[in-house]
Amino acid sequence: MREKTEALIVIDMQNDFCAGGALAVAGGDGIVPGINALMDEFPAVILTQDWHPAGHSSFASSHPGKRPMDMIEMSYGQQILWPDHCVQGSRGAAFHPDLRTDGDLVIRKGFDPAIDSYSAFFENDHQTPTGLEGYLRTRGIEWLTMVGLALDFCVNFSAVDAAKLGFDVTVRTDLSAGIDADGSLRAAMNGMAAAGVAIV
Repeated sequence: MREKTEALIVIDMQNDFCAGGALAVAGGDGIVPGINALMDEFPAVILTQDWHPAGHSSFASSHPGKRPMDMIEMSYGQQILWPDHCVQGSRGAAFHPDLRTDGDLVIRKGFDPAIDSYSAFFENDHQTPTGLEGYLRTRGIEWLTMVGLALDFCVNFSAVDAAKLGFDVTVRTDLSAGIDADGSLRAAMNGMAAAGVAIV
């Protein structure tokens, strides 16, 4: 068991991001056993869950004439439009059936219809907190290991935000998988490294 100041953050291991899902990430299913095994090493395990209301503003279907992966300008900056995914209460929003969910906390994000939320710490305005930082601080946690989906979006944003907040952050690429939209994976890897995230 690792030190009590360490936590494992499991990002968005949900049906819609795995095989057959609305926004499936190649290889997403394959990392579940490794994540399950890694949970035993950590005194604290936090899972995040994308949790969108129907008709969320990040869905291409909410913007007539737009398609998934189109880019639009929102009040908080540029936003990629996605297929409808992880709609609250749907099978797609549920955790992968083989994933262990006996962690300490589940952080749901993306439930504000007007703003998307990639990071486990902030919505995409980079200001509205999810509450995760406060939870970690009150438990005295300083070191974070992150795994999950998707490496170039929600894992990336979570890792960079955590580093900016002063946490020591490691991302396990062997227990993560990326979408890689128009070079997003390379950009994410470079951005995490620049933020001081350890990539292993």
